[in-house]
Amino acid sequence: MGKIIASIDEAIKNVKDGATILVGGFGLCGIPEKAILGLRDSGSKNLTVVSNNCGVDDWGLGLLLENKQIKKKMMSSYVGENKLFEQQFLSGELEVELIPQGTLAERLRAGGAGIPAFYTATGVGTEIAKGKEEKEFDGRNFILERGIVGDFAFVKAWKADPFGNLVYRKTARNFNPIMATAGKITIAEVEELVSIGELDPDEIHTPGVFVQKVFVGDHYQKRIEKLTTANA
Repeated sequence: MGKIIASIDEAIKNVKDGATILVGGFGLCGIPEKAILGLRDSGSKNLTVVSNNCGVDDWGLGLLLENKQIKKKMMSSYVGENKLFEQQFLSGELEVELIPQGTLAERLRAGGAGIPAFYTATGVGTEIAKGKEEKEFDGRNFILERGIVGDFAFVKAWKADPFGNLVYRKTARNFNPIMATAGKITIAEVEELVSIGELDPDEIHTPGVFVQKVFVGDHYQKRIEKLTTANA
């Protein structure tokens, strides 16, 4: 108990300069909007951020890029729709580690499971493999990838109970569950807080044992990264 916090400021107050932060979401779907705004306002700098991508120029993690808070490293699977991310990457202003999406997911899963490293065939013979240990198994080459553990993980869920059990809604169940397990301190922002016992155990995606703090937010923008429509 005691996991419910009243403000996002309380959630991010212990984030120090140079921290490694894991951020859930895919594009703009399922991102912890309030936590990102709180980090921007906190002024924490020299951050290493691990996320599938870096939002867009004026929303999501793009706000931290604009504020020059992600200076140590950005670890993600692609640049996405963020022009500022692209510019800072190409100019050498921002250190970027591009990771194949499946490898990124598995590195986070491994970190959360206490697995320090694993071998994968993805990236063999490419720039991804440079400087990494390589071994042959059954006639095929594999490279060693390290598990990822963050000082903090910020995730966005649909529902939570006071124990911190989380349920994600539809596509928001992307990187959020594995991010939640890989943070030393995991803070979940949620849309709805329900009573203990109201969640069916079979619908819980992240058990509360992985979650240290829960913040109930409101008025989420839920922006669409790139809107595509079809004629009726």
